[in-house]
Amino acid sequence: MARTITAPPAETLHRLLHPLTGAANDYDALLELIGDARLILLGEASHGTHEFYRERARITRRLIEERGFTVVAVEADWPDAYRVNRWVRGADADGSPLEALDGFSRFPRWMWRNRDVLEFVTTLREHNDTVAPPAKQVGFYGLDLYSLFTSIEAVLHYLDEVDPEAATRARYRYGCFEHYGEDTQAYGYAAGFGITPSCEDQAVQQLLELQRRAVDLSRRDGRIPEDEFFYAEQNARLVANAEEYYRTMFRGHISSWNLRDRHMAETLEALLAHFDRRGGRTKVVVWEHNSHIGDARATAMGEEGEWNVGQLVRERHGQDAVLVGFSTYAGTVTAASDWDAPAERKHVRPGLPGSYEALFHTLGVPDFLLPIRGSEGAAEALAPPRLQRAIGVVYRPGTERQSHYFTARVTEQFDAVLHFDETTAVEPLDLTQGWQAGEPPETYPTGI
Repeated sequence: MARTITAPPAETLHRLLHPLTGAANDYDALLELIGDARLILLGEASHGTHEFYRERARITRRLIEERGFTVVAVEADWPDAYRVNRWVRGADADGSPLEALDGFSRFPRWMWRNRDVLEFVTTLREHNDTVAPPAKQVGFYGLDLYSLFTSIEAVLHYLDEVDPEAATRARYRYGCFEHYGEDTQAYGYAAGFGITPSCEDQAVQQLLELQRRAVDLSRRDGRIPEDEFFYAEQNARLVANAEEYYRTMFRGHISSWNLRDRHMAETLEALLAHFDRRGGRTKVVVWEHNSHIGDARATAMGEEGEWNVGQLVRERHGQDAVLVGFSTYAGTVTAASDWDAPAERKHVRPGLPGSYEALFHTLGVPDFLLPIRGSEGAAEALAPPRLQRAIGVVYRPGTERQSHYFTARVTEQFDAVLHFDETTAVEPLDLTQGWQAGEPPETYPTGI
C-alpha cells in the first residue's frame, strides 16, 4: 500500500495564507469566505492594538459598501455606544465625533476613545450622509452590560418624555439602587452575600412593564422616534441583567462570565430582530475580543464550563456566522497594569514557544490572512492544540504565561485568522504623560 506523503505544516500554511500589503484587494479572500453570511465577528488579541482596530475598520467598510451591512455592534456599553449611533446617523446635538465619544468616560476609556475609532465613526457618518432612505444607514451599538446606573438614567429620561406617570413608577423601583452611590461592586457584594436585599424584582418588574406597553409607548408621542423605545427597552433589559451580573461576580468567574456573554448574544439577537422587522435581512459586524468571539468550545475555558458570544452565535446561526480571530507576535500595546489604573504604552513580549503566535512568526510573512473554513489541510497544519495569548485591558508581562495564555484549537475556534507579526499601541484620545513616555525597553530574559 502506498504511503500518503503529508506536506510539512509550514509548507501547507504558506500555500493557504494571503499576505496583507495594504492593497485594496487584501480581503478579497475573506469576503469570498464570508459569502452571504449575515453575522461577521471580528476579534482582537488585545484591547489596545492599533492594527487590530485599523484592519477591522477596513474590513467593515468593505462589508458596508459591498455586502450591505448596516449594523456595527461592539464590546461597549449600550448607552455610550448609542450616543455615537445618534451622531453617525446625524440625529444628535453632538457637533463632532469627539463629543459623541465623550460618553466613554469610565475605565478603560482608550478602548473606544482612540484615534482609530475616531476615524472609523467619522467614515460611518460620511457614509450615512450619502444614504437614503435613513433605514439603509449604518448604526453603531454596544453589546456590554457594565452601565447599570447610566442605563437607569436613560430609561427614566425616556419615560419622562413619553409618560411621566410611568417615570414615577420607574423611579420608585430603581430607587432600590440609590443606597450604593452608583458603586456597582458595592451593590454586588452586599446583595450577592445577602447583606442587603437585592434589587432583582424591581429591575425585572420595570423591564416587564416596558415590554407589556411596547406598542403604546413607541407610538405615544410623535416627537420621540420609534427607535428610542427600542433604546429604552434595551437599557431596561441591561439593568436587569447587570443587576444579576454584579450580584454573581463575587460567587465565581464562570457564572458571571457566562451571564455577561449571554447578555451580549441576546443584545445581538435583539438588534437583528429589531431591524429585520423593517424588512430585509439585517447584516451585522461585531467587534469584540477573541475571547468573546472565538468559539469557547475549542478552548480550555470552554472545557471548564464557560461559553461565549461566538459559541452562542454559531449554535443559533451555523454557517451564517463567520468568526475571525486576530493575532500578534510582538510590539507595543496600550494597557493598564491594574484595573482602573492609567493607560500605559507597554512592550508585548514575543510569543511563547509552543504558541500559535510563535508558529505564525516562523512563517516569515509579516502580516497575513489565513482562511480556515473550507481550506484543505488547515486542520492538519495547525494541529495539535497550542497556547494562545489574550491581552485584555490589563497586561502583566511578569506573569504572562499564567495571566495571558490558554490552550485552544484554532481551527475549531475561528473560521479565519489575521496575523500581524509586529504591532503598535493604539493611541488614546486622552493622552497621559505616562503613555507618551512609554515603557522602558524590555531587558527580559537577560535582566541586563
